Amino acid sequence: MKRIIIALILLVNIPLSAQIDKDESTPEETVEKFFAAFHAQDTVKLKNFAVEGTKLQSVSNDVEGNIKLSTDDYSNFLKSIASIPAEASFEEIIKEFRVEENGLLATVITPYSFYYNGKLSHCGVNSFQLVKFNDEWKVVYLIDTRIKECE
Repeated sequence: MKRIIIALILLVNIPLSAQIDKDESTPEETVEKFFAAFHAQDTVKLKNFAVEGTKLQSVSNDVEGNIKLSTDDYSNFLKSIASIPAEASFEEIIKEFRVEENGLLATVITPYSFYYNGKLSHCGVNSFQLVKFNDEWKVVYLIDTRIKECE
């Protein structure tokens, strides 16, 4: 009788633990949802993907070919997304996701091409640094490259 009760307890707990794991988001899913909100210009959702104080950086070449590193606050990023005119179209096409996860820390690398009003504007690579807070992945740092001459 003891064995039957133990077996029933184990069987009942298996679906519960599977459901708990299923509800947790992955770093890749978080970045995918980030881009869905980005394309929808949903700054409320975008704000929820990052922690207070998140920094964004971009690496590019200036007109003279010098390397330029620009830094901005996430709040300014949100303002820039909100200010894109309704008649403008933009799309960042993600080519792949490379994910390195280690406990509470994850890096998601996404090569991309960015189109503005149907024309290729630039391409490069995004590098998202995420931290897991209470089973939810949040962006703490984002850096990208911006290349004008894309293949």
